Amino acid sequence: MTADQERRRAKRLIVNLKAERLSCTNNCSVFIENLSEKGIHMITAPAKNRNLFVPGRAVELKLKTTNGETIKLQCNVKWAYDNSPEDMTNSVGLEIIDPPDAYLSFVKNY
Repeated sequence: MTADQERRRAKRLIVNLKAERLSCTNNCSVFIENLSEKGIHMITAPAKNRNLFVPGRAVELKLKTTNGETIKLQCNVKWAYDNSPEDMTNSVGLEIIDPPDAYLSFVKNY
């Protein structure tokens, strides 16, 4: 078991969901690759502002679930890195602050 796996307390679900970053002016769409009750791994276009995804920074998402429901999530950046140059995306790990009941139910029933 790797150190990352040991740190994770909640089961990660592999998904392919769309979300929108709120309070942004450009390239607001993101993709969610995996999630848990308390965390999200999202893929986004490279940010022009290098300080956009620094650990501790607040990020608000509007997640579209597989059943068409929209759930707003308040998150904090836990980690971020640029993927390979030919990939043209960034990977960002988010901690969900006080996950709403609708989100917890979605994850439980996914």
